[in-house]
Amino acid sequence: TVDLGSGDGRLVVEAYKQGLRPAVGYELNPWLLCLSSYRAWKAGYHGKVSFLKKDLWKVNLSDCYNVIVFLAPSVKPPLATKLLAELPDEARVVAGRFPFPSWTPTSTLGQGLEQVWAYDMKEVRRAAQSSAEGSPV
Repeated sequence: TVDLGSGDGRLVVEAYKQGLRPAVGYELNPWLLCLSSYRAWKAGYHGKVSFLKKDLWKVNLSDCYNVIVFLAPSVKPPLATKLLAELPDEARVVAGRFPFPSWTPTSTLGQGLEQVWAYDMKEVRRAAQSSAEGSPV
């Protein structure tokens, strides 16, 4: 499981707590990385979860099967392109607060500020391929 832009680390810690292994967060802000490490230590997961100072645009996601995205809407279109290019068909992407505008979710949970959208990459690719075949050339 990877969290792209993991912020304070709470989602990575929760993913680990729920049995998702490995649990990794990518974050550029050094203060948030410190807070993440503290949060993991406090939860008893120091050394079991990882927080890495890496740019999400430069990370290879080809071996990731669970991806958490809690990012601003402006980031979603270019991120969708990266995820489509790199993630395996078996991967699932979970977006919090803001959905991917051009993707149809496999499922949703919650509402308002607490809503999340889950996308299975195989279905996202199938829908993208269908719309590309149906569009005029």
